[in-house]
Amino acid sequence: MGKLYAVIRREYWERVKSPWFLAATLLGPLGFAAITILPAVLALRQGTSNKAKSVIVLDATGVGVGDRLRTALAGGLRSTDTSRATVRVMAPADLAAAETTATREVVAGTFAGYLVLDTAVVAGGPVRYAGRNAANSQDMDLVEGAVRQGLLSHRLVAAGLDPLKVQQLSNIRTPFTSEKLDERGRGGSGVGSVVVGYLIAFLLYMMIALYGQTLMRGVLDEKMTRVAEVIIASVKPDTLLAGKVIGVGGVGVTQQLVWIALGWAIVSFRGPILGAFGLPDVPVSLPSVSAGALATYLALYILGFTFYASLFAATGAMVSNQEDIQQASLPVTALLVASIVFMQPILLQPDSTLSRVMTMLPFSAPVLMPLRMATVQVPAWEIAATLVGMALACAVAIWVAARIYRVGLLMYGKRPSFGEVARWVRLAG
Repeated sequence: MGKLYAVIRREYWERVKSPWFLAATLLGPLGFAAITILPAVLALRQGTSNKAKSVIVLDATGVGVGDRLRTALAGGLRSTDTSRATVRVMAPADLAAAETTATREVVAGTFAGYLVLDTAVVAGGPVRYAGRNAANSQDMDLVEGAVRQGLLSHRLVAAGLDPLKVQQLSNIRTPFTSEKLDERGRGGSGVGSVVVGYLIAFLLYMMIALYGQTLMRGVLDEKMTRVAEVIIASVKPDTLLAGKVIGVGGVGVTQQLVWIALGWAIVSFRGPILGAFGLPDVPVSLPSVSAGALATYLALYILGFTFYASLFAATGAMVSNQEDIQQASLPVTALLVASIVFMQPILLQPDSTLSRVMTMLPFSAPVLMPLRMATVQVPAWEIAATLVGMALACAVAIWVAARIYRVGLLMYGKRPSFGEVARWVRLAG
């Protein structure tokens, strides 16, 4: 136990004291918050450009839809805003020549673009727009909304209704919230549950992938520099492997705990943070997470990391250079990445047969089970079966990895074939 503890302590403190670890741990949540807030700030300050209203409307409808569209661009029937849209009424036969003229004006910079309204538009046909700001999604949303409003206004007048009165009665903005209910009662925001579940699943995936790869490269570095030969002279390979897995796994747990604490602080003090950027405070309703769920998430991470870390460590012991390690680790990485593919189906149908199967398989359960648990109430027997299955898979992975590690750590030269690796597992005592 003394040697095992020494290996764990070395692997843990060697990485925790690294300046790169400290920077990633402290700045990670801040960077995530920045990429979340910054786009909102830019969108709020930029909004739609003035070019959205500086357009030519080629109106060949014959019923005055162009004038109604210009009114909608100006902000509605009672708006004091002024639209710089220019409406050109013409016969359908003159539309092609008018488009050519409008194209020249847009290219010259006189207008931002032009809209083509023909008789088919009145019947629900497509509306064409060409302009310099065609790639600006906010401008296009504004123009598209104005077209819909103009057509709606025309149809209301044609039906003998007052478009102003209809606009007053139909312009209702109702806040909508969703709350998750399960056998235990109220569980907080439904959307919040999905977001938290997705974040937990992605965090577990990232930790397993990141620190599993770190462990693999650490084993390879020790093998290439012949440090492993010195270490195993005093420490058994099985003890060395166990110490590495536990030590590196502890680094991942430490980083997650710091991230959770910093994330909670950011959410708690979001008001002053958003206020500094000129954004209004956004109420955040976090779902309730029971102690049992937290314990399950931790168990899933520990078992999932142990499973993949053992395989990654064995992969690092199999190869002898950096060129071979990518190809050798591809099967293990593919197993982990495969779980990400099924995140969307599980979010859409968490109670389907596919969701149940994928959240119980050992290679995908560490990532997908937390996502499903945050979405629906998972039966206790399924969670228990998942944990038992993962524990058995870990035992098999550790047994296989230990035998490969024991032989491969001292093997140099070409990358072994699958037959040779199978012989290592069979004959290693």
